[in-house]
Amino acid sequence: MPDATTPVAALKDAIRAFAAARGWEPYHTPKNLAMALASEVGELCDILRWLTPEESVAVARDPVQREAFADELADIANIVFLLSAHTGIDLSEAVAAKMTKNAVKYPAPG
Repeated sequence: MPDATTPVAALKDAIRAFAAARGWEPYHTPKNLAMALASEVGELCDILRWLTPEESVAVARDPVQREAFADELADIANIVFLLSAHTGIDLSEAVAAKMTKNAVKYPAPG
């Protein structure tokens, strides 16, 4: 399922179905999901802790480190999709709106 051909809605549906099949939905409150998101971001940061900038770039080229990095990134995305689904926030609309705000706040030079 490459990014170029996978709709956000399909990812959200898949992760919600996965959670529902395991009976996890009662635990997926916005508070719990936000806390889980922070934990997963910490796990991603742990992979990069104490690396030089060059070493951090090299993580994506090393097969073992790349897989661990991708796993943590996927955990983060899954929680973001769940948070979006459980709060009724359309993630695509939210990202587009934020990019518009950021364009005003941080105009391109020149």
